[in-house]
Amino acid sequence: MAPEPAQSTVYFDGSCPLCRAEIGYYSRTDQAGALCFVDVSKRGAETPEGLTQGQAMARFHVRAADGRLLSGAAAFVEVWRRLPRWRWAARVASLPGVLTVLELGYRLFLPARPFISRGVGHIMRRKAPAEGPQRGGA
Repeated sequence: MAPEPAQSTVYFDGSCPLCRAEIGYYSRTDQAGALCFVDVSKRGAETPEGLTQGQAMARFHVRAADGRLLSGAAAFVEVWRRLPRWRWAARVASLPGVLTVLELGYRLFLPARPFISRGVGHIMRRKAPAEGPQRGGA
């Protein structure tokens, strides 16, 4: 099976600590460079055609290598399909009815995302090394 010639573009909300953590994981996992990541929360960021910045931040979007714009669970499946360690999940999602269940789960998750993200942000801040001058004996 020949590799796909183009990247899929992942549009994500970089102002969301949960989203940043997940995209960081995908980025580290993408050894082949199959994905291009665009933080749509940044001023002047490129958003998918036909979507405002707010719409792009409110829901996960991926422009597949073939040009299709996917969102929600279908967008996650496209990411999984492009990452070797996650292709099994994309195959499971292709079974009858699975994508519908994943999309329902995603829609139920969206209202909770801000609360979960705040918790993740709090944990990440606690784990971050202290900034400022280093103390030490000389």
